[in-house]
Amino acid sequence: MKWIYWLGWMSFGAAFRTLFGLRIIGGENLITEGPVLVASNHQSFLDPPLIGNLYKDEMVYLARKTLFTGFSRWLYTQWNAIPVDQDRPDMASLKTIIRKLKEGHRVLVFPEGERTSDGQLGAAAPGIGLIAVKSGATIQPVRISGAREALPRGSSRIRFARIIVSVGPPIRLTPEELAAANGKQDYERIAKRIMTAIAAL
Repeated sequence: MKWIYWLGWMSFGAAFRTLFGLRIIGGENLITEGPVLVASNHQSFLDPPLIGNLYKDEMVYLARKTLFTGFSRWLYTQWNAIPVDQDRPDMASLKTIIRKLKEGHRVLVFPEGERTSDGQLGAAAPGIGLIAVKSGATIQPVRISGAREALPRGSSRIRFARIIVSVGPPIRLTPEELAAANGKQDYERIAKRIMTAIAAL
């Protein structure tokens, strides 16, 4: 790990275990080798480092492009973050994610696109289906519980709440599925399948 990534990994990990009693369920399902598209529900700003702490090495994240200013630009770059325009998602970001996966990296994507406001799971955008198909990467469904209570959307005050991260069995699209998927409806179907796997955890 790069030293700055390692420092963040250690600091967040210690805080999650100490303050939130972090519990991981299904750790045996983690795919630690090769390119992995990690798909998780989105509850809080705590979610990226929560997922990052599942692994012992680096991964790639997505972050709002508005965060890439001044010192934060350097920091987020060191933390392997890809800037994304949430208001106007473009193909450039999707292509970067697909390229990172094809290079063998592990990439975290939130299919819902934004943090939940009520704790309920939202619908998955078709973009994650496109990423899954074009990259051919193994998909790792993950569900976070308790992070919304610890740091709700719209709040900057940390609350003490138990956080649980559940890891599901990986999804591997068959060569036939990859070859047949070539349109929005196919991407939406795969995105829904991923979100259903997350909901089942």
